[in-house]
Amino acid sequence: MFALADRVLRGYTRVLDVLSGLCLAVMVVLVFGNVVLRYTLNSGITVSEELSRWLFVWLTFMGAVVALREHGHLGTDALVSRLPAVGKKACLVLAQIAMLYVSWLLLSGSWAQMLINWETEAPVTGASVGIFYASGVLMGGSGMAILLHDLLRTLFVPLAEHELVMVQESEELAALAHRPAGAETSHEAPGSRRP
Repeated sequence: MFALADRVLRGYTRVLDVLSGLCLAVMVVLVFGNVVLRYTLNSGITVSEELSRWLFVWLTFMGAVVALREHGHLGTDALVSRLPAVGKKACLVLAQIAMLYVSWLLLSGSWAQMLINWETEAPVTGASVGIFYASGVLMGGSGMAILLHDLLRTLFVPLAEHELVMVQESEELAALAHRPAGAETSHEAPGSRRP
């Protein structure tokens, strides 16, 4: 059951990765094209600013979902990493329950805003403003699915002790943890040798 859920979530986050890349590409074309048109032809792309802003919000929320799935969000593990395995597991379960609640708040609030603003048109594109708030629905719903999967895995699957601490203090420590065994760690100049 957990293996199937893992495959589904992995495929889902790959789709979000691709969509994030498309959002970024469209944003670059819109903003860069708008700048070039303003300086060369004294015109511009009318929808550029509004559409870029919306795409940026969607990109941010989709990236947050992917980071949540990959446990890529930064956090403080100074206390939790020093606890015994039982303490780490208890803290992890409490953290996952708290994050589930926050995701529910985000989902319900975004859903309400999406429904309220569905008939409202954006000033430039004329698109429904509800589309803007739907990004929060995506984040809240996806976050709840990922966190519920992680919570059930924490409760019912024996985890290694290092899996019970799901955050890193810094990006550098996270990069070191994912470095292959035996990789060079020194910053020597190319061609130099140790004595």
